Amino acid sequence: MGRVCIIPWCRVESFDTQKVPGNSRAMIRVLLAEDQAMVLGALSALLGLESDIEVVGAAADGETAWRDVQRLKPDVLVTDIEMPSLTGLELAQRIQRHEMTTKVVIVTTFARPGFLRRALDAGVAGYLLKDAPAENLAEALRKVHRGGRSIDPQLALDAWSEADPLNDRERQVLRLAGEGRSAGEIAGQLNLSQGTVRNYLSEAIGKLGVGNRIEAFRLARQKGWL
Repeated sequence: MGRVCIIPWCRVESFDTQKVPGNSRAMIRVLLAEDQAMVLGALSALLGLESDIEVVGAAADGETAWRDVQRLKPDVLVTDIEMPSLTGLELAQRIQRHEMTTKVVIVTTFARPGFLRRALDAGVAGYLLKDAPAENLAEALRKVHRGGRSIDPQLALDAWSEADPLNDRERQVLRLAGEGRSAGEIAGQLNLSQGTVRNYLSEAIGKLGVGNRIEAFRLARQKGWL
């Protein structure tokens, strides 16, 4: 997908895929979620060239993407991991929790086993890197739409080599602490007491075997657990 990102002049053209001669494949309705406008435009242009894929919407942040998933009910959501308001992993978890039929394909720069493991736990059907050949995306969407998975084999193997020791709440608290939030600010945002926040941070630091919250944040980030 990185090869797509080098075409900053690309734009989305009107393209009626239903009228393409000889189009015998089932139409795949796709929603895009990506906070970088250039990448979003490139993805839209790339998929617009496929006769059996229709881009039904595009969102620049996680909450907008979640509303669009509920409203548009796409066959596949193509999303980045890092986005404002909701990450791609949190979007996948919501879709899984609400038992929606939309399949999730993540397109990211993060070739970290921890991210992939969390994605698989959230029911993600595809995990592609942005530096993969551009043509891989369309084929991945077709495979996922048919009920399969599209994940790099080596990355999938690495994902199970080291388990993520953090639970969801510890991860949430540690991420906010790493962003510079105080215990009071974290408590207010997550509706917890300050003592509970400190306990979660202490547990995370102990599990990761480091000396403080900053080291814990850096290590967990490096491993792909945040």
